[in-house]
Amino acid sequence: MALNIKPIGDRVVVEAAQAEEKTASGIIIPDTAKEKPQRGTIVAVGEGKKDEPLTVKTGDEVLYGKYAGTEITYEGKEYLIMREADIYAVL
Repeated sequence: MALNIKPIGDRVVVEAAQAEEKTASGIIIPDTAKEKPQRGTIVAVGEGKKDEPLTVKTGDEVLYGKYAGTEITYEGKEYLIMREADIYAVL
């Protein structure tokens, strides 16, 4: 499915991975105690800055800061819009 959002400049749109439902030992985590995910998949990228092209592309799975980006809801799905600098690594 193509996303009809076009980020501006060095921004990217990330679809966050689902939060963990269980611990490694099998304990179910309630919604109020779930950690905010710090990984996701890039679904749209901007053009980059004039002298700094983006190094990530659509489809890359990335790690980002815990409080990175701005949460948005578009067509019923939740996404994050963040600067490329907020991304720590491509997996």
